Amino acid sequence: MNVAQAAGKRPRIVVMGGGTGLSVMLRGLKEKPLDITAIVTVADDGGSSGILRSELQMPPPGDIRNVLTALADVEPLLADILKYRFSAGSNLAGHSLGNLILAALTDMHGDFVTAVKEMSRVFVCRGAVLPAAGEGVVLHAEMEDGSIVSGESKIPEAGGVIKRVFLEPEEVEPLPEALEAVMQADAILIGPGSLYTSILPNLLVPKLAEAVVQSKAIKIFVCNVMTQPGETDNYTVGDHLQAIYDHIGLHLFDYVIVNDGEIPPQVQDQYAEQGAKPVLLDRDEVTSRGYKLIADKLVLFRTYLRHDAERLSQHIYQLVNDWISRER
Repeated sequence: MNVAQAAGKRPRIVVMGGGTGLSVMLRGLKEKPLDITAIVTVADDGGSSGILRSELQMPPPGDIRNVLTALADVEPLLADILKYRFSAGSNLAGHSLGNLILAALTDMHGDFVTAVKEMSRVFVCRGAVLPAAGEGVVLHAEMEDGSIVSGESKIPEAGGVIKRVFLEPEEVEPLPEALEAVMQADAILIGPGSLYTSILPNLLVPKLAEAVVQSKAIKIFVCNVMTQPGETDNYTVGDHLQAIYDHIGLHLFDYVIVNDGEIPPQVQDQYAEQGAKPVLLDRDEVTSRGYKLIADKLVLFRTYLRHDAERLSQHIYQLVNDWISRER
């Protein structure tokens, strides 16, 4: 029995990010005896989320909906219904049902944060889901050639090399509950997800970043398995960490979790057609900067490459419990 369990408390873990990678990991973490809070970016402006954001003046629901679905304790069919995306209809095509439910709840309650809480309650989510801020933000990227690309969905399509990303408004206020969750956390987990368009937008919320830096929690970075075309082309693990350091200005993580399992050549060929390749583990570079490295076979391949949620969550759970035991 670990110290937290002996005290009758579950370890409190804050997970920050967005996108598919975060949702996959949460499906594993929710099976562990952890008190989970997911803090999700509100910078999405593409597809269904972008349309609802523009027409209803609400924060984008897509990443929030993915995380709610991942944490929901419901039958698989209901989870599939939430993810269902209409393919016909001039106004419905492209919208997911889960996004529309969040839009309806926002309209009913007049508040997006309340809508997220209500949807979380209805779908019996094993953890809290919070937007990083109570309002949508616009993500901008300054490219190496000095040009500015505006909009989360447009940045990977620009085809240039990203120098930095920044938010508008720059001084956006974090959700108070998100700030409190970070301050009370035993562990803060960042990633996996799109580096510049899912992970960094959370850390660019000023007070939220400050709270992460000041926290005494163990801080873990989960690196992506594959590079992302137009965003992290040819990036190594060390390049991911350097980009975060360049934006935050501090050595943020205690541990870095990476995949070192072999990816079959035919799978690599499939991803190469899209311009993606495995993220190279530059082990010496990572460890020389003081990061503790956890490397394991952490991928599964079905239709797409995904993190092995069960194995990844076990590593995280063990790290968190070991950290709490040492700290107490």
